[in-house]
Amino acid sequence: MIVFSLKCPADHVFEGWFRDNAAFDAQAASGDITCAVCGDTDIVKAPMAPKILRGSTEPKLDPAAVKAALRAIRSEVEANCDYVGPNFAEEAKRIHFGEVEPHAIYGEATKDEANDLADLGVEIAKLPWIEPEN
Repeated sequence: MIVFSLKCPADHVFEGWFRDNAAFDAQAASGDITCAVCGDTDIVKAPMAPKILRGSTEPKLDPAAVKAALRAIRSEVEANCDYVGPNFAEEAKRIHFGEVEPHAIYGEATKDEANDLADLGVEIAKLPWIEPEN
């Protein structure tokens, strides 16, 4: 695995893990890599010295622990934010422009809506949404 520092046009820097350079190139070309801050899909490698993970000397992620952490994030969001569904972009703009009292929200937005929000300077984050345990 290779860990790359990545950035979007708004200079948000984040990490991405890839099998190799070709995997990054393919995912970047298809728009499958998204900035976690603004949702932009125009992602490039930031200057860095790549870290190559080898063998068992590097810690491995425990899938059960990752799922538990994602479920905990979902619980926090659901407990502390208002669900606005597909009206997320509209409600985020209303909050941004002071039309409604600021409050934490979550919901769905298309890539175009997320890009429009980023262009306006609205800070949003795309979260992996894992189903709760039964």
